[in-house]
Amino acid sequence: MGLLSFLLGIFGFGIGIPIGFLIAFFIFVHSEATEITDPIIRPNDHEFDTSSVLDVFPEIPLWVKHPDYDRIDWLNKFVSDLWPYLDKAICSTARSNLEPIFAEYIGKYCIRSVDFKTLTLGTLPPIIHGIKVCETNENELILEPALRWAGNPNITLALKFFSLQITVQLLDVQIRAAPRIVLKPLVPAFPCFAGIAVSLMEKPEVDFGLKLVGGDMMAIPGLYQFIQETIRNQISALYLWPQPLEIPILDGSLGAIKKPVGILHVKVIRAIRLLKMDIFGASDPYVQLSLSGERIPAKKTSVKMKTLNPEWNEDFKLTVKDPETQVLQLHVYDWEKVGTHDKLGMQVVPLRSLTPNETKELTLDLVKNTNPNDPQDKKWRGQLVVELTFSLFREESKRLSGPLDRFERKESEVGKATEYVYLGAGLLLVTVEGAKDLEGKHHNNPYAVVICRGEQKKTKMIKKCRDPIWNEEFQFDFEEAPLKEKIHIEVKSKRRGLRLRSKESLGYVDINLHDVVHNGRLKEKYHLINSKNGAVQVEIKWKAI
Repeated sequence: MGLLSFLLGIFGFGIGIPIGFLIAFFIFVHSEATEITDPIIRPNDHEFDTSSVLDVFPEIPLWVKHPDYDRIDWLNKFVSDLWPYLDKAICSTARSNLEPIFAEYIGKYCIRSVDFKTLTLGTLPPIIHGIKVCETNENELILEPALRWAGNPNITLALKFFSLQITVQLLDVQIRAAPRIVLKPLVPAFPCFAGIAVSLMEKPEVDFGLKLVGGDMMAIPGLYQFIQETIRNQISALYLWPQPLEIPILDGSLGAIKKPVGILHVKVIRAIRLLKMDIFGASDPYVQLSLSGERIPAKKTSVKMKTLNPEWNEDFKLTVKDPETQVLQLHVYDWEKVGTHDKLGMQVVPLRSLTPNETKELTLDLVKNTNPNDPQDKKWRGQLVVELTFSLFREESKRLSGPLDRFERKESEVGKATEYVYLGAGLLLVTVEGAKDLEGKHHNNPYAVVICRGEQKKTKMIKKCRDPIWNEEFQFDFEEAPLKEKIHIEVKSKRRGLRLRSKESLGYVDINLHDVVHNGRLKEKYHLINSKNGAVQVEIKWKAI
């Protein structure tokens, strides 16, 4: 009986549970709810009406309104993180470029000084609300960003008329613009485009605050609208499409656009009544000179020991690339054997103030810095006497202009006509474009060494490459045309670290400069001596002064 009871219990439990679930399901399906409450629908207090939508419509990003605009939050994040450094770099460039322009107005219209009292673009970067990339059949790339900038810059310009100082402050700038940026033509050399053309697709919207001697100029009735509309019309007249602002990046030979246009001959003659910096009432002065916009090291005179009226009479040559914007920077220092060298004064000379091919002697008053509002400038003393000559390159090196003893007679192959080649001073431009089929015994990390008259210059090293491309240009100054000179170009390979056979030669070539002087330009591929198949591509130009 016990076993039978156990089996019947298991059978009843196995059948009863499914039957119970089935009965409960039918009861649930066929039963009706006794109470049904409808949901309460409340009106949306934040719903925009037509006028509200029209008010915020200009602020909606273009990538929301137009499907052909792309969202680029990553670029805005990049600009935001980089903005503190961009602010300093932009302001520094603007200050250095505008100072020579301000210097031209000093002495005119009763202006004694013009300088930036404060110059910062603020903490708020511009924002790109979307960008569109246009495809064309031309050799170009078109970008159309939507630019917005609600910035908090603080730009204060101080003008001094006689003893009266007037300050003009620009702040709270808002700009809305739709520029078109065209990169053309596209070329196989970094940065892969030869120029930039910028134009505006519509009139920009510009709003800003302007204070004159602390008073809000924009509060004057009618002046705000007049200034705003004038700025819009002036910018539109210059850059509204199809009128572009063209910015050249590369020239036709795929090199830098700023090629040398002349030589500035600087003769540092003397200094007068310099400051006493040493304990015994003397100084050890020397002069450091350079051109703005150049990365090459500054040139220096010799040090004259224990004197306040040094005589140098030393000559220097500086290569000029942009005489309209470059300035000659002259700094006088007191040499110290240990520690930093003390500053005795400085001065700048804008190259645009010089007449080409004319010698000009200047006596410059030394100042602490280029800020005319610095009260310490009045305590500064001393003068520097220099002689400057800006010599432009001749566009046609074979044109006869000057004494006959500076030219070489040459019979032309065309018509047997007589020509003359200028034998005076000039500049030799050597461009090492690249090399082919280099073979190193132990490594291939090639770089080129250019040697001319004992002066040595190098290209960058390219790792693990048999066909390097450098496209690097070097300059060599000559007092006379190098008719009998040679230039030595050697390709070498270098292994990093302290190892055996860290350097090895991959081949060399010696090039006579006689043909370069006569023809003005030579571009050839030369087989490398001591190399099986290696060759180097070189372009050499001669520019007479």
